[in-house]
Amino acid sequence: MKPGYKRVKRMTAFMRINHWVVAICMVAAVATGLYIGHPYYQTLIAEPAVDKYVMAWNRWIHLMAAIIFDVSSVVIAYLYFFSRFEKPYKKLLPTPKNIREFIAVFVNLITFNRVKKFDSSHSDSFNTVYFFIFHLMLVWMLLTGLQLYVQGLESGHSSIGDWWPAMLHLVTDWTIPFTGGTNMDVRISHHTTMYFIIVWVMFHIYYQVWRTIFWQEGDIAIVFGGSKFVKEK
Repeated sequence: MKPGYKRVKRMTAFMRINHWVVAICMVAAVATGLYIGHPYYQTLIAEPAVDKYVMAWNRWIHLMAAIIFDVSSVVIAYLYFFSRFEKPYKKLLPTPKNIREFIAVFVNLITFNRVKKFDSSHSDSFNTVYFFIFHLMLVWMLLTGLQLYVQGLESGHSSIGDWWPAMLHLVTDWTIPFTGGTNMDVRISHHTTMYFIIVWVMFHIYYQVWRTIFWQEGDIAIVFGGSKFVKEK
């Protein structure tokens, strides 16, 4: 550690594991989701008899990745309010202090670190709001994805009981009129949201690298070691 700097804990081990699990599942969900929408590769196994299982495996991987996403979102929603490490919901409240910090971080970003009037040792309002938008998109992907899934259960039956498709219809059927009135509208919305999430990830990576370069506090190391370094006052 450089003289004049102090180590600040920013992520627990669980938070870091959750971060990388979500990242891996996102790659799997995007790759398989694109294949489901428009098959772009074939199995490396030569036998034609097994080709029919390629789509099935893609759908299974896509569903498993989505389930992990959903569990992660539920856990994060809980931690927003009840975490003993930090409570992100406090940064989402539109208080004068949070609004000033949000604007200060944004100005710092667009002026390339020429104006920095906030404490960067903690999770700021700008980053918290940005992640909140990400979780809202995940919830929308969950709802539209389950609607697309239940559309395949046209008989109204499933291997675990009729209650399962009935519950999915009850929870997600409203997405059809909300997106335009047809099943295709739900599919298009689900697909389009995926591209918004990809754009979100691209900016997220860019911003973390940007902070590391301009602030020189080791922000990129947070997801690996859980800590960053800030200048002592």
